[in-house]
Amino acid sequence: MSGGDIAGLIAAGVFAILVAVIAIPLVKLGRVFDETTSAIHELSQSVTPLLSETTETIAQTSKQLARVDTITSNVADATGNISALVALFAATVGGPLIKLAGFSAGVRAAFRVGRPSRSRRNAT
Repeated sequence: MSGGDIAGLIAAGVFAILVAVIAIPLVKLGRVFDETTSAIHELSQSVTPLLSETTETIAQTSKQLARVDTITSNVADATGNISALVALFAATVGGPLIKLAGFSAGVRAAFRVGRPSRSRRNAT
């Protein structure tokens, strides 16, 4: 064996060791990719039911909001009706009640003219 053959064998051995050293991280990287693939698969399987439940929840919420909107519009209509009723009552009954109150105050004042006031009665 010549010196070139020995140098070739040493170079081949060093190359084999280099390949083995590089192969270890590549194998570990392959395992990481396998784990990542399985995690993504599990995630996609669990997200699908979650999305369907979310869609159902949003649909139910939309129905409830429609009900609330109907109730709110009914309350607004009732408030308008009550406001109109109060205005009508005030217009029809309020005027005569004010006149009656004024008349009764005048009658009380007329009856008090002949009597001494309370402060005069207490002074004597």
